[in-house]
Amino acid sequence: MDTPPMGDFKSILVRAIGLGKGVGLSDDAVTSAAARLGDFLSRFADPGDREQRLLKELWDVATESEQRTLARLIAKLVSEEKPRMH
Repeated sequence: MDTPPMGDFKSILVRAIGLGKGVGLSDDAVTSAAARLGDFLSRFADPGDREQRLLKELWDVATESEQRTLARLIAKLVSEEKPRMH
């Protein structure tokens, strides 16, 4: 079975964080959602470039606590960006 491409992971997170904050989710809830998304992408998506491959490798070796930290950092990185609606 072919795995789907990871796509633009950052754009996906920007949209998800924008939607979550728009409906009043707390930072912890946003981090939890980002961690679940990261887990899903790590399991089922094919990294398309070196950066996405590195992110997947970091995710795969991290403990659950480290994954939450990574998700929190990624959420922080993209939290100031405006979501792009396609």
